[in-house]
Amino acid sequence: PADPSQVIRAADNPALRDQIGSDIVTTDGTTLLGADNKAGVAEIMDAVQVLIANPQIKHGAIKILFTPDEEIGRGADKVDLKKLGAAFGYTIDGESAGHLEDETFSADGVTITIQGVSIHPGFAKGKMEHALKIASRIVDRLPKDLAPETTEGREGFLHPVGLQGGLDSAVLSLIVRDFTVQGLKEKETLLEDIVRGVIKDFPHSSYTFEVKEQYRNMKEVLDRHPQVVEYALEAIGRAGLQPVLSSIRGGTDGSRLSFMGLPCPNVFAGEHAFHSRLEWVSVQDMEAAVRTIVHLAAIWEEKA
Repeated sequence: PADPSQVIRAADNPALRDQIGSDIVTTDGTTLLGADNKAGVAEIMDAVQVLIANPQIKHGAIKILFTPDEEIGRGADKVDLKKLGAAFGYTIDGESAGHLEDETFSADGVTITIQGVSIHPGFAKGKMEHALKIASRIVDRLPKDLAPETTEGREGFLHPVGLQGGLDSAVLSLIVRDFTVQGLKEKETLLEDIVRGVIKDFPHSSYTFEVKEQYRNMKEVLDRHPQVVEYALEAIGRAGLQPVLSSIRGGTDGSRLSFMGLPCPNVFAGEHAFHSRLEWVSVQDMEAAVRTIVHLAAIWEEKA
């Protein structure tokens, strides 16, 4: 490897225990692999090739959609569902082989803008109210048990992702995550209570608190179309895997697409340790994803 300090250890990657004898694809340790989501793209195209080469596999019309910018919540911004002409869909962007995800976080973004009091530092005693320090104090008061690094499972969090500014003004950006809209609102109320509590100590400063919806839990839509999930679980079983229905501590374009009118759960792609230089994917898991896609196409035709 180009960077020998980057080591993919079984202790940090329990899924490796299921990969004895498999072919693992990694980088040289200096960059991301990009299996999230090059793996999904490769699997979709391989499945297309299988269907073209095997006309005896009966299936209905299949539309293929690739979206950029999923990681910043803009993947579905330009999707024309009328032009696409599909009634349901599947993102191929999940993790462990056999997993199907029908539930995501609901997500908001919060922007807090602080207006402080600027004055010459030589004459600042009792007068200066430093906007950047006010914002930093807000971050320091965030509950330690509501952070990404201290939560798991169905627990949501408040997560600061950006802080910029100076003496006169500062902008603090956070993301809020929970599996329910009610949970989001509770965390946002808690956050603004923290902001108010901090601002009380700075009587001449002010703040604005802006909440922007990012995406919502796709389970709300998918529960109204149970066959979309049921057929995918059956396809995973036909591919020789044990189907596992799970939730995503994050979001996919499927969240946005579901609420736009295209029910869209998330099928495994086999990617692991994504967004890191230790990212890896198994060739055998990718092949299993291809089989799942092919079986899924056939199942919809069978049950039409």
